[in-house]
Amino acid sequence: MSTPKTRGFTTTILHSDAEAGIEHGALHKPLHLSVAYGYKDARDLAAVFQGTQQGYVYGRQGNPTSGALEVKVTKMEGGVSTVCFATGMGAIGAVMLALLREGDHVVASQFLFGNTVSLFGTLAAHGIKLSFVDSTEVANVEKALTAQTRLVFVETIANPRTQVADLERIGALCTSRGVLYVVDNTMTSPALFRPKAVNAGLIVNSLTKYIGGHGNALGGAVTDTGLFDWTKFPNIAENYKSQPRKLWGIQQIRKKGLRDWGGTLAATDAHHIAAGAETLALRMGRTCSNAQALAEFLSAHPQVGAVYYPGLASHPQHALARTLFSGCGGIFSFELKEGVDCFDFLNRLEIVVSSSNLGDNRTLAIPVAQTIFWEMGPERRKEMGIAESLIRISTGIEDCEDLLADFRQALG
Repeated sequence: MSTPKTRGFTTTILHSDAEAGIEHGALHKPLHLSVAYGYKDARDLAAVFQGTQQGYVYGRQGNPTSGALEVKVTKMEGGVSTVCFATGMGAIGAVMLALLREGDHVVASQFLFGNTVSLFGTLAAHGIKLSFVDSTEVANVEKALTAQTRLVFVETIANPRTQVADLERIGALCTSRGVLYVVDNTMTSPALFRPKAVNAGLIVNSLTKYIGGHGNALGGAVTDTGLFDWTKFPNIAENYKSQPRKLWGIQQIRKKGLRDWGGTLAATDAHHIAAGAETLALRMGRTCSNAQALAEFLSAHPQVGAVYYPGLASHPQHALARTLFSGCGGIFSFELKEGVDCFDFLNRLEIVVSSSNLGDNRTLAIPVAQTIFWEMGPERRKEMGIAESLIRISTGIEDCEDLLADFRQALG
């Protein structure tokens, strides 16, 4: 018997489709647009429904194209299984809806992405208890845990102020307490960090961002690392326990989170994301080096009051980020000094695009307080350290000197 080959990150992603065989010798998994799937033997159809046999029954529950992408993401994260969704928010929502019950408690970072905070507010209205804590210190998470705590949810790097969660120690805490640890890896991507290394049980990725990378497809994913003991989780339905124990959670997420709520990733989008994923590691290297150069330039500019980027020695979690991640990511934010209008500055940029997306090949900028955090109101923004002049930058892969020249002239 041959020994399984150990291959690099990019090689693995490029050749994952071929491992299962591709029709007609194609190099890419083709688009499968059918909604329904037929079986010559009705027993096979029943077996697929019951989860004892692999296959597809209805497009809402996935298709072979999204299935191939799920394999790719699982390999990227070093997990055991992945479920893809139409958006990253769909993935987060599916985890919560599939696994939580009224009266359950969640501990979450207080620095979460605004839309995730909004989702958690909806969960609270339906009887889920929530505690938001400063996740840069594990002690804050530990103080918030209760007997009803079912999961802890953090992001690797916060958007937009770039706080870095105390990922390793939170993971150790969750493991010791038997609490499910869910890590949103969107801001780092599996090219820079694998949350499995810090004992995450579930990993969330917005595939729209760096993994897809090209701003042409929405998608999200939940990956089970295989580390969490689902026999200790009280909310698993009996009919999903026919699967191997390590798959109980992801099976319930697929059935209750995907099938029942219908946030299905379309085959066309899955195809775009899978193709984009092939160059993830290459793009992230360029993105990180561009972000570092821009952050250093802005931190020394007289018109700039503050810069928030984990790659800067001035960042509170700089040492932690350097320990955890192979790169500090493409997201940073900065505050303009009083008297410099953020809209006038943004309008002077020639290469950088004013846009709400991130993780694109193009460098994008957005005034935070007036857009993505506007709905929170001034008090909540103040609590989160969101200044009225804060601008978030999602750094792309343009030539660095061109980006520096654009920022230089816009601040001139």
